[in-house]
Amino acid sequence: MTLSPIIRNWFAARGWSPRRHQLDMLDAATRNRHALLVAATGAGKTLAGFLPTLNALVTDPAEGLHTLYISPLKALAVDVRRNLLIPIEEMGLAIRVETRTGDTPSDRKQRQRVKPPHILLTTPESLSLLLSHEDSVFLFSTLQRVIIDEVHAFANGKRGDLLSLSLARLQALAPQMERVALSATVADPDDYRAWLAPDGDIDLVQLVTGEAAAEPDLEILLPQGRVPWAGHSGQHAIPQLIEEIGHNNITLIFCNTRFLAEYIFQKLWDANDPKYAIGIHHGSLSIEARRKVEGAMAEGRLRALVCTASLDLGVDWGDVDCVIQMGAPKGSSRLLQRIGRSNHRMDEASKAILVPGNRFEYLEAQAAYDAVREGVRDGEIFQPGSYDVLAQHVMGLACAGPFDEAELLAEVQSALPYSALDAGTFHRVIEFVATGGYALKAYDKFRKLVLRTDGKWHLAHPKFATQHRFNAGIIVDSPMLDVRFRNGRKLGKVEEGFAATLSPGNRFTFAGMALEVESIKDLDLIVRASTKPANTIPSYMGARMPLTTHLADRVRQMLTDRAGWARFPDDVREWLEMQDYRSQMPEAGQLLVETFPHDKRHYMVAYPFEGWNAHQSLGMLLTRRMESRGLMPMGFVASDYALGVWSLKPITDPAPLFSADILADEFIEWVEGSYLLKRAFREVAVISGLVERQHPGKRKTGKQVTFSTDLIYDVLRKYEPDHLLLEAAWADARARLTDVGRLGNLLDRAADTMLHVDLERVSPLAVPLLVMIGRESVAQGSVDDELLLEAESLAELAMTP
Repeated sequence: MTLSPIIRNWFAARGWSPRRHQLDMLDAATRNRHALLVAATGAGKTLAGFLPTLNALVTDPAEGLHTLYISPLKALAVDVRRNLLIPIEEMGLAIRVETRTGDTPSDRKQRQRVKPPHILLTTPESLSLLLSHEDSVFLFSTLQRVIIDEVHAFANGKRGDLLSLSLARLQALAPQMERVALSATVADPDDYRAWLAPDGDIDLVQLVTGEAAAEPDLEILLPQGRVPWAGHSGQHAIPQLIEEIGHNNITLIFCNTRFLAEYIFQKLWDANDPKYAIGIHHGSLSIEARRKVEGAMAEGRLRALVCTASLDLGVDWGDVDCVIQMGAPKGSSRLLQRIGRSNHRMDEASKAILVPGNRFEYLEAQAAYDAVREGVRDGEIFQPGSYDVLAQHVMGLACAGPFDEAELLAEVQSALPYSALDAGTFHRVIEFVATGGYALKAYDKFRKLVLRTDGKWHLAHPKFATQHRFNAGIIVDSPMLDVRFRNGRKLGKVEEGFAATLSPGNRFTFAGMALEVESIKDLDLIVRASTKPANTIPSYMGARMPLTTHLADRVRQMLTDRAGWARFPDDVREWLEMQDYRSQMPEAGQLLVETFPHDKRHYMVAYPFEGWNAHQSLGMLLTRRMESRGLMPMGFVASDYALGVWSLKPITDPAPLFSADILADEFIEWVEGSYLLKRAFREVAVISGLVERQHPGKRKTGKQVTFSTDLIYDVLRKYEPDHLLLEAAWADARARLTDVGRLGNLLDRAADTMLHVDLERVSPLAVPLLVMIGRESVAQGSVDDELLLEAESLAELAMTP
């Protein structure tokens, strides 16, 4: 297939010519090959993905859905539509492009199923819902291509599981369909080729790589020439940020949490003497607020935007001159993704600034800086497909029509995450969808499928299809309340737990404004604007961004690369040198454990660098084991880098505390007795459809959902302990909530490589961690000034020879 003259003329009119990788994508389509494109941001990936579609529709116009574009974000789908319409209109093509997300009006959704556009832009969840309709056979029969953008953002999670199952169903409905995936940050392309391919056959997927982009202009900001001992917000850099905003047309300021975004926005606004137009964008703001900000950015009316991962991916604002990362980047791939939001032109350097909040974060920032310079990405871990996602998919297909169990199993097994699924386990999934399982099958509300004389599974009643479509989805948020003014205008959402701490008259900062609580009615938090300063900011219990294993390994190497310390700021270098003098530095693979007395307590601090989740889990296990051995533990504190435990009695030999049998003994007892398993069960119960989030016209409160899942959890634990969802909850608790894989690696390393150093007082390396004691549950940022004062006092003791 050659490129149409109409498209060639369009390139020429712009003074462009197709890039090599864009033509390679056209070549792959010509040979009916699936394709994975890995190319730098600004290389024209989106156009490369759509070029075969445009070419085919120019040379051979046809009605019906031709191409499905799948985005991880609603905003990205809207942005791509806007950018795709420009060349279509400039070429005068009669190609209809529409979006379909949760924000699409219902009448348009209905019309799209009857008269589909040529190109439909959607999300994994909306695609799954489309497949749950009887007319999906008609809708997708003409489908030629599926384009998955930013595939790295969801392929190895539950959304990826759902999408892989949907791809398998689409391939069954449209055997001619080509699969295409796009990404700028993939460490191992073969992993993604296997995930993308039918039956995991990577030979079916052509790898297309883009040309090398210009090296990024990256720097680490050192406020007043010093790196703080403690804190995470980076607020000490606010004056320099204001100055940087003044140098640029548009500056994007990324924060790792929604709390930090609100906090930094407020600090910037307080220091904004030049009165720059600064906005804020995060996932808990209302769609109206986000669209307003996105429009202002696209039109160049903002000088800076404080944002979170809500803008990590793909939204194309070409006038962004600089990206600032507040706090630790947590991964080289994530940092590279964010850097790519600057310039968005591959032949010009993207400018980015890292603002570490403390000394360990400085080391992490330097590790990420080096990785980006070397072009090294973080590896991804692909898990087997989740049973709760599979149950949701099975129910969706049952809504579309009867199915044969054996035929559906073969289809499901063609999706890589479920390729090892056996017939017995699949039957357990279907029995769960059909009846809820042995302990619940007596209740009519769980009897959703029936096996009829034709040998196929049928929907027991049409009402279950409506119920499924109202409740389907993979993302399970914490219970939320809508923040509204009295006139009904919605600002966004806060978590139910945060709202429960508020009373009328309380003030908090949200959406960049000081708000005063008027009342809480049902699921609404009614507020009014306040001229008085707020004294709190909503915090959210979403999953923390984990420090990647790749960056953790680099930081460990930095600790023992003494020659490399010369490039660090003086205070960081002196910190490491004094640690080396007063204690020790762990060699590669070693686990350093320090013990010392302080303030009438005995401390044990370990430095595994395995991330907060693994350290938090280990802290729970260690204190349980210490309690049973009479050491009288008083508490623990965890960070991404270290774990500290304090007790009334000294720990003279830490090795037995870290023995691997802790995962066989204390771990199971702890997880089963803690909130973790119930929390995991709540999520899998909602995703699998066992518990409804909402009815038509009525939404359950978080308390109602939690009560329902807790009640069912207790019943199953007592009467059906091997229930499918308990198994799924355990898998989630191990892999995601406790990071047991990294915890196991840590304990394996401890068995043979523990380096125990007994000290007479606190070590320099322990200072950033110990300052957080008593404040780990306090919202980060609001206590930074107090932390800095306490850190200096503790540091003086640690840094004295």
